[in-house]
Amino acid sequence: MKKWIWIGVIAVIALFFYASYNGLVGKEERVRSAWSNVETQYQRRADLIPNLVNTVKGYASHEEQTLSEVTEARSRATSLNLTAEDLTPERLAEYQQAQSAVRSALGRLIAVAESYPDLKANQNFLELQAQLEGTENRISVARQDFNGAAEVYNRTVRRFPTNLVAGLFGFVRKPYFEASEGSATVPEVNF
Repeated sequence: MKKWIWIGVIAVIALFFYASYNGLVGKEERVRSAWSNVETQYQRRADLIPNLVNTVKGYASHEEQTLSEVTEARSRATSLNLTAEDLTPERLAEYQQAQSAVRSALGRLIAVAESYPDLKANQNFLELQAQLEGTENRISVARQDFNGAAEVYNRTVRRFPTNLVAGLFGFVRKPYFEASEGSATVPEVNF
């Protein structure tokens, strides 16, 4: 009789480990998927930038510094490769900083474009500007989805008794996207 009790206890423990491990794997995959969506939206923005720069270049060729800043910021941001496995708070902060530089440079480019009435009326420019605005919204949604997936995963990793399984198999907390430094300050645009 004791033998069957021990077999039952071992079976319950095995089922607990099985369910906990598979639950953690599922949640970690959701974080990876959400991160992939974030990267996809940043790539979409990076792909739109050369078209926007070339459109503005035709109208405002003497604004070379602004155009080169946008190109350089895009280049720096696309050279940073961050995978779901590399998600540490430091690497994510570095990634966010590069993406903030792109957003800032694009803001300056749009401000320059406002000075050129012909450019503002150009259909290609208007379409690219609308696509960039839509992409920025998509980036925001993808970042929120990532933070939501990371929050669910982190909560699971930290809760008892799943934290025992997480620690045993190397599941660690994932960082969150946070507001960029200075994002609470309203940008000043002067013409």
